[in-house]
Amino acid sequence: MAKENKMDLPLHVHNVLLATSPLPVLPAHSAVLLGLSGGVDSVVLLHLLHQLAAKNAWSLRALHVHHGISPQADSWAEFCAMLCKKLNVPLQIERVHIASLRAMGIEAAARKLRHAALLSQPENYIALAHHQDDQAETLLLQLLRGAGVRGAAAMPPVKNKMHGTLQKTLLRPLLDVPRSALMDYAQQHGLHWVEDESNAEETYPRNFLRHRVLPQLEKKFPVYRETLSRSARHFAEASALLDELAALDLIRQDLMGQPSSAQEGAQGATLEVSRLCELSAARGKNLLRYFLAKLGAPTPDSTQLVEMLHQLCHARRDAAVCVTFGGWQARRYKGRVYASPMKSALAENWAENFCVTWRGESVLPLPELNSTLHFDIVHGQGLSLKKLQEKSVTIRLRRGAERIRPSHANSNTQSPTRTLKNLLQEHDIPPWQRDILPLLFCGEDLVWVAGVATAAEYVTHPGEAGVLLALVSNQNDHDVGLA
Repeated sequence: MAKENKMDLPLHVHNVLLATSPLPVLPAHSAVLLGLSGGVDSVVLLHLLHQLAAKNAWSLRALHVHHGISPQADSWAEFCAMLCKKLNVPLQIERVHIASLRAMGIEAAARKLRHAALLSQPENYIALAHHQDDQAETLLLQLLRGAGVRGAAAMPPVKNKMHGTLQKTLLRPLLDVPRSALMDYAQQHGLHWVEDESNAEETYPRNFLRHRVLPQLEKKFPVYRETLSRSARHFAEASALLDELAALDLIRQDLMGQPSSAQEGAQGATLEVSRLCELSAARGKNLLRYFLAKLGAPTPDSTQLVEMLHQLCHARRDAAVCVTFGGWQARRYKGRVYASPMKSALAENWAENFCVTWRGESVLPLPELNSTLHFDIVHGQGLSLKKLQEKSVTIRLRRGAERIRPSHANSNTQSPTRTLKNLLQEHDIPPWQRDILPLLFCGEDLVWVAGVATAAEYVTHPGEAGVLLALVSNQNDHDVGLA
């Protein structure tokens, strides 16, 4: 352990972020966002990145997510503000509310909202302070839950992923650094940090491992951190190979000149049931697991996956197949597989109370719907910006009796006003998704239905400023251990 604590942390982080293959992981002039909780791990990473930013022409900014769960939440935000002011690092404090996601559990809801807040920022690079102890804990937790190779791969040091239409790169430069080395560095440099009282609660599985199990494991296997991290890398390689096989299975029909086995529509990506059924059981499960992961769904356990594949392929043709797993549902509809988060079970009026106001942002996260709404300002296309600015613009869900007069491109025909119910049926939106499809209102006028209709009265005129909207599912946002 003494050897570990003598690690040159500034040099280590420098080498990780400037590793070339063939380009540096974090090129010069990059904009970096640090997830800052105020705990010792993120405080140390802030200190390190602050030193390296000027030398490498990086623009550094921090984000503190205020969940409001702990009675100390306000003081943590104040601490982060003072710390960043001292270092002259811009800080954004994002307040989130877990009420609509509480059915997932407080920890999972907080993690999902924190995740959405980080990914919704403009920076392409997001620095997270996970370290070697976190990696070991994550791997053990995944194994104890019976995870497959994807879950056992734990957290990668660098991960490129798509968030809607934008590519984000998650950076974990401390992933090979033990917690003890971070504590030594913090003490040597006189750093201050906050302590989350929930870290002492051994009712949480991670805390139980940290306080009870791992100290005993270290007595017998003092280098368990390194060996478990190495195992996680082996699992990651195996998972990548399985993903490559699934991707090949997914496009095989295209190569044979048949319809695509995965399609994207207003309701998100889908998968052909026939594609699953013609594969061996192992490859069918692998393809289904890959498809769900691409949607950002949690990985089903082995029993759930077997049952899901069986019902999708073998239930009678007119059966309403619906398999629940980890707060999500997989369904079969007209020969295709759909998967989406379950609607919150908090209250029957959840949809009625859902309302998000657009204030001109180019990107509007909708974490409760596992999606993001993109607004692009253009000319002569989309919704009239002038008209949208006349009243409050909100995103709501279906409540019943909505009507819209849809515009028809390249047609001078005056279209009649239609009920939203009929339009959703006409566009083959699956019944269970009709109540959670985002609707854009200007005042009380329904002006846009994702992938279905745009109100004729709000269409731009030639040369007029307009707004193009795109609803993008938060694919692959389920990232084990994302802080």
